[in-house]
This record gives sequence, C-alpha cells and structure tokens, in this order.
Amino acid sequence: MTRSARRSRPTRRTLRAAGTCVAALLVLSACSSSGSGSAGKSDGSGSASASDELSGTITVFAAASLKESFTTLGEKFEKAHPGTKVAFSFGGSDTLAASITAGAPADVFASASPKTMAIVTDRGGAEGTPATFVRNRLEIATLPGNPARITSLKDLTKSSLKVVLCDRTVPCGAAARKALDASGLELTPVSYEEDVKSALNKVVLKEADAAVVYRTDVKAAGDKVEGVDFPESAQAVNAYPITLLKGSENTGTAKAFIALVRSAAGQKVLTGAGFLRP
Repeated sequence: MTRSARRSRPTRRTLRAAGTCVAALLVLSACSSSGSGSAGKSDGSGSASASDELSGTITVFAAASLKESFTTLGEKFEKAHPGTKVAFSFGGSDTLAASITAGAPADVFASASPKTMAIVTDRGGAEGTPATFVRNRLEIATLPGNPARITSLKDLTKSSLKVVLCDRTVPCGAAARKALDASGLELTPVSYEEDVKSALNKVVLKEADAAVVYRTDVKAAGDKVEGVDFPESAQAVNAYPITLLKGSENTGTAKAFIALVRSAAGQKVLTGAGFLRP
C-alpha cells in the first residue's frame, strides 16, 4: 500500500505538468488562429491576402458615364489580383437594367440613377441593398472655343442652335428634363440619344452645337468640347448606386470589385474624373 501511494504522487505531478503544457499550447494556438484570421480579410480596397485569393471573370454592367473611371478601376483590380478579369458592358442604364431582368448574365450593376436601379431591384435581381457610391451633375458641352457663346441653359432655346439631349428614359435625359423644368424652359432638341456618350459624340463630330451631358463626360472628352456650367444643374444631381446581382457565379470577386469602387482608392479615381462623393 505504501509503495503504491508513492507511485501515485509523481503521477499527479506529471499530470499537472502536462496540463500546464496543454494550456500553453492552447494559448499559442489561439494567437496563431487570431493572426491568420485577420490576415485573410479584405482591406476594404478590393485587395485580399494569399489565404483569400480571388480568381475568375466577373461581368460588370455600368452606366456609359462610368466608362473611363471604371475601365481604370478594372485595370487596377486585375493588377492587384492576378488571375481575375473584369469584363464591362457600358450603355444606357435603362437598357442595361432591361437586359439584366431579361436574364443577361452579369455579376455587378452600376446605374446612373436609383430609378433605373429599381428596375432590377423591383424584380428581385439584386443581392442586398444597392449602395450609392458617387453623384454626378450636368454640364453643357459646346464646340471647342464655344463659338455660339453659350453661357446658360436659356441660350439653348435659340432656334439657330442644334442641341442634343439624352433620351428621357435614361438618367442623363431625365436629369436634363428636371433642370429644364426647374428653370421653366422648353427645349426642342434635334435628336434624343440613347446614352450620354452618344449625345456628347454629336458635338465631338460637330453634328450639333451643344448637348446637355454630365460634367464627367465633358472632362473625359478633353479639348474636343468645352464645358459650360449652369446653376439649374444643382436641381438635377444624379446618385449612382451599385449592387451585386443575384445569380452571380463569382460572388467573392464581384464583392471585392464593389469594395474597390467604394474604397478610398476607388473614390480617388472617381472624383478625379469629376464625380461627386456620395
């Protein structure tokens, strides 16, 4: 009995020592787990760690006025994530929304107005709630040097001028109509164009004297046109929402691209193009 009791004492000491080791190992394991978890998170700018690598192609449907800035963001995204590709389809927001509801495969939709975004959300096509990421104001685009001496929205009502507007069904056309209503003016354009780029192109090609477009498009055109600001544009500022689409087959990459658009880095590109912060 005495011999047996003596053997039991070292056994208990051994168990206590083993328990201490196990506790230490658990602490080390917890620290390691915490470190690896934080490393795998996105930094909010569309980047991810090696443990959360992105790959594959995503298709982004975006308003025509986003062409230059989104193309730049797409290039930045692909460079940050080798193995990914961002394919864009730019056009009038209403046309893009109709394509999405008709079943066109896409991962992300960036619209030039909440109204056209609602075409998709009302049909249950969005995954979550769309977020406004920028705003945009109108400007008058004239021929280089502004030979017609256009200084206001009222000047566009002169019968001697050929003026172009976006179609009323697209956001830039709806905004122009709102600005005209705010000023109490009536304007008869020589044509209504399917999107803002088409309207601007009429002036670039000298087929029109002026067009009411977004200031971002005037800026993107460089010296091909001249921009004229007008106070009524403050009454027609468009909010641009973006959303992940239901049915996306690459949600991780699509969410990362949306994160880049909304990040500080994305906002720098967008505001540099003339967009207003949300």
